[in-house]
Amino acid sequence: MLAEEAEQQIQDQVWQPALGDHALAREAEVGLRGAVAEREVQEALPQIKRLEHLRESLAVLAVSLARTHGRLAWFLSGAIEALEPVLRWRALPADRGGTFGTVLPTPEEYTEAEDAVRRLQDALAQISRVS
Repeated sequence: MLAEEAEQQIQDQVWQPALGDHALAREAEVGLRGAVAEREVQEALPQIKRLEHLRESLAVLAVSLARTHGRLAWFLSGAIEALEPVLRWRALPADRGGTFGTVLPTPEEYTEAEDAVRRLQDALAQISRVS
């Protein structure tokens, strides 16, 4: 829904990204594409690597958020919030002791989160191209 809202705001000319927004959106898009690959590639990875890539996506979004304001910041903030469950995931068994509230995600949850990152990649690509 977040990507759809951004696309609609751009289409309706409610949001007219500034030149700096274009550049930052492009950087974030490239960073996300570097973190999460195509579905077949991601699903072939061990879960610990998939989680690593999703956490890297969150880092890309957080760094980008720290460098902007206005609608792009709001969009990035919403993207981070949408991916927030990833912060509670773990890929390793707990063995003995506490887990600090972390959970083992299902394969479907990995796929859903990775698909969300890909959708964000596409939305950021659109933001970077808008003139």
